[in-house]
Amino acid sequence: MAISLGVFSSFLPGETTALMKRSSTFRLAPANLRTVSPVTLAAASKSATDTNKREPRGIMKPRRVSPEMQAFLGGVSEIPRTKALKEIWAYIKQHDLQDPADKKVIICDENLKKIFGGRDRVGFLQIAGLISPHFLK
Repeated sequence: MAISLGVFSSFLPGETTALMKRSSTFRLAPANLRTVSPVTLAAASKSATDTNKREPRGIMKPRRVSPEMQAFLGGVSEIPRTKALKEIWAYIKQHDLQDPADKKVIICDENLKKIFGGRDRVGFLQIAGLISPHFLK
């Protein structure tokens, strides 16, 4: 909440500074508002280091994979879903398996057919759903 400068215009310049010096509890905000303590540098740096040490969760957590996925990924037994998806997309781009007419469609070769349940063509939005059964709990 701010007070307009017009409020202080009725005081003379000397009286304004005297008023500020006299009243040590001079507030511009109502008394019922909570005051927020400033965040210290030590507290801010402590919370930043805590997040760096946090254990991965959700799709970032490494999971065991099926033998088919393990063969595709080169023998990796545990991998996060995000990294597996990156590996699949790198393989698709490296072998130029996107349909030239519609880049949203992937044309599966023999290696991808093993992962995608024998499908010849897969939409790019279907990839994440089709690899889900290959991640074991």
